[in-house]
Amino acid sequence: MSDHDILEMESDMEDLGDIELGMIEEEVVYPEEFLPTYHSIKEGGNVIKAQEVGFNDKPDSLFFNDGVRRIDFVLAYEDEDKKEYEKRHVFQRRKRRREYFEASLMKMGMELEATQSVLDEKLMFLKVHMPWDVLCTYAEVLHIKLPIQPNDMPARPSPLRFFSCITKHFYPDEKLISKESEFFTAPFEKDRQDLFCIKDKDLFFTPSMRSRMAYYILSRAPYDIRGNIKKFGITKLLDSGVYKAAYPIHDCRFNVKSQEPECPNERYLLYEEWAHPKSFYKIQPLDLIRNYYGEKIGIYFAWLGFYTRMLTWAAVVGIGCFIYGYYTRDTSTWSKEVCDPDIGGKIVMCPQCDTCQYWTLNSTCNTSKNLCIFDNFGTLVFAVFMSVWVTLFLEFWKRYQAELEYEWDTVEFLEQEEPPRPEYEAKCIYERKNPITGVKEKVPYTACGRCVRVSIGMTTVVFWIMLILASVVAITVYRLAVFFTFSRELRNTNLTIAEPIKEYVTPQMATSVTASLISFVVIMILNILYERVAIWITDFELPRTKTDYENSLTLKMFLFQFVNYYSSCFYIAFAKGKAVGHPGKPVYLLGKYRNEECDPGGCLIELTTQLAIIMGGKAIWNNIQEVLIPWLKNLIYRHCVHVTSEKVIPRWEQDYQLQPSSKLGLFYEYLEMAIQFGFVTLFVASFPLAPALALLNNIIEIRVDAWKITTQFRRDVPEKAQHIGAWQPILQGITILAVVTNAMIIAFTSDMIPRLVYYWSFSVYPYGNNTENTMKGYINSSLSVFSTNDFPPVDDEYIHTPPNLTTCRYRDYRFPPGHQRQYEYNMFYWHVIAAKMAFIIVVEHIVYFTKFILAYIIPDVPYAVKEQIKREKYLTQVILHETNLKLVSKRLKATETETES
Repeated sequence: MSDHDILEMESDMEDLGDIELGMIEEEVVYPEEFLPTYHSIKEGGNVIKAQEVGFNDKPDSLFFNDGVRRIDFVLAYEDEDKKEYEKRHVFQRRKRRREYFEASLMKMGMELEATQSVLDEKLMFLKVHMPWDVLCTYAEVLHIKLPIQPNDMPARPSPLRFFSCITKHFYPDEKLISKESEFFTAPFEKDRQDLFCIKDKDLFFTPSMRSRMAYYILSRAPYDIRGNIKKFGITKLLDSGVYKAAYPIHDCRFNVKSQEPECPNERYLLYEEWAHPKSFYKIQPLDLIRNYYGEKIGIYFAWLGFYTRMLTWAAVVGIGCFIYGYYTRDTSTWSKEVCDPDIGGKIVMCPQCDTCQYWTLNSTCNTSKNLCIFDNFGTLVFAVFMSVWVTLFLEFWKRYQAELEYEWDTVEFLEQEEPPRPEYEAKCIYERKNPITGVKEKVPYTACGRCVRVSIGMTTVVFWIMLILASVVAITVYRLAVFFTFSRELRNTNLTIAEPIKEYVTPQMATSVTASLISFVVIMILNILYERVAIWITDFELPRTKTDYENSLTLKMFLFQFVNYYSSCFYIAFAKGKAVGHPGKPVYLLGKYRNEECDPGGCLIELTTQLAIIMGGKAIWNNIQEVLIPWLKNLIYRHCVHVTSEKVIPRWEQDYQLQPSSKLGLFYEYLEMAIQFGFVTLFVASFPLAPALALLNNIIEIRVDAWKITTQFRRDVPEKAQHIGAWQPILQGITILAVVTNAMIIAFTSDMIPRLVYYWSFSVYPYGNNTENTMKGYINSSLSVFSTNDFPPVDDEYIHTPPNLTTCRYRDYRFPPGHQRQYEYNMFYWHVIAAKMAFIIVVEHIVYFTKFILAYIIPDVPYAVKEQIKREKYLTQVILHETNLKLVSKRLKATETETES
């Protein structure tokens, strides 16, 4: 039995179960506002079948065989009459549903034409066309804005006009992609067609508008009636195997112009000027992207392009900070002391685990030099700069988004205008009074039922987040368990194989790298598992609109991803090495594993390593998935069907060979960028190169995404979108948190504050012997003394105390042995703690105040856009409403004249 058969049987059993339980008491009938052309076909009545025609050998045609009616949507299915006999009962049920569905579409005014596949005689393609009257009806239902008058407001001159001779090379070729004419628009009204700029009825509604309206009807047309139950929607038919695919068609091949004279060749233009690798330096043709794919895809690429341009400034400053650290690493006084044989070479450090040996400080010479690259005063400046940068990024994006909202006619796109999801409407069995309109409406659950659904969803999310935290604890235990092994092997003088790398690899670094790799693998595995759970929870909650659905799923997935990707970084930054006790009295985790200590240079270099591995590994893995997987699938499909160059394949069948678009659309693209934004902002104080890596990745990402949707995937159903949705408040939350995390990284993870305290206070009188502020002696002052006689006895032949060694050093600020308060915190410690807290408070208040001022002085909507919006509203009022008043006045005058006569 096939999977489709099982799906059919399960669907039937669910229907019968609903009838027995009394869950569906009446027909699910759409109100007139959703389907004004809906007319039910009587049960048992004759159904009209779609006309079947042959292929007319025009591979680039976008029309029915008559060359007049445009193809607005395509459905693909396998002819049940050509299937095996033993499964005929299943195929007949599918055929009955398909025929009823097609008859319903024709009853609603749509025109259909069926054509057999050129490559597979069992495969059929059903072409859908929407006549003018149906288009006008649903354009009004969906509140589609259309031109009423050319825009007569003067355009603002571009500030880059003086550099046009240079900038013109970065724009798409104007000969291929010309600038569109600007119009004032208004929601279409069928009864006032004469008020709109209708020059050509065939071109008045763009192909993306037509596809959007066609999909709206396809998602709501019924396909089966059983008593009082009415089942509907192309989505369910696709899931049950009645149809193999449903998609709008591309207008041409991506690399060859269409031979049809009326074809706009927009796909070809997008490939040449946008998706082709040779155009990586060009500014994106956003208007053409929006016209071809819809506002939702257009706003994503607009946001990604804007984010990438803003990253340029952050990358330049970050690279400058990195170069500064690289060239000053050899001049760092404290690093010189670590590497000096007379200083670091004579400082014997205490063992860092229960089975570790004593070691000399200069063995970490290379680590300390590398740390200077990232842990310097330039990092502090860069962290403050990034805190201001993220504010400017969000504020300028709001302005740019407002411009796009006006240009793309989504300014007044309200939730009330977005139709409910078919899955939501199908389960509307309870009645309530709409608190806004006061009209009775159907809903799928009561207030109590909604609370139950949301509670179950929240509980599941919390459970998975706790599972992630458990994995973080497991990796931490791994760190503790293997650290002593690396310490033993890497310090063993008899190990000759590791001799070339012993100089560069410390036990801390080896542990950190392997733990980071394991963490990356665990992250990817948990991502795959949780993705299915999150989708199931969101389906169970049953959001009303697709926007509500995506926002709900976005919040769940990001909360999970936030903990999944960042938990290990938070551990290294704020937990590792913070509660380790001191030699002779260490702190144990789970009563068995001794807490991990930081390298004598600090944990910052380990945090940098963790970020580089996760950020780099994630970028490489995502690009492999986005490029190779769809390309290989298409290659395998073409090989399996044995497509030969001799056969002429129609436009709709060429698109059928491509990969179907994802049900979640751009969700994963946004998620990938939001996680990257977190790496760029939350931990940038430890990794100044993060913006540069993100910039390089995004330059590739834009073209990879463009190439993917233009060449490897079927055309997406165009969707309306006003902004980037729930991702905007998520980004705002990240920017607020980033100020705190970077301040705390500099204060608690970096060694910058202890160095400053030593330089300004403890290097001179009364605490030091120097006459001027200096960093000399810092290493000695930052290491406390411990008596080897205070160690508990250890039964391990490998562990032995070198002869004549009475004391060892460890990283802390405590009184030495023999002091009346031995091993307790000294004055330096409390000075450092006070300085760290003061630093966090001062930096946070300064940065937050700066963010507030910038957000206040930068308006979200540009003044010119506000003027244009007011002008458009005024014209709408004059043209659409005052026209009616004039008609009423004329009728009243005519009535008065007749009365007087």
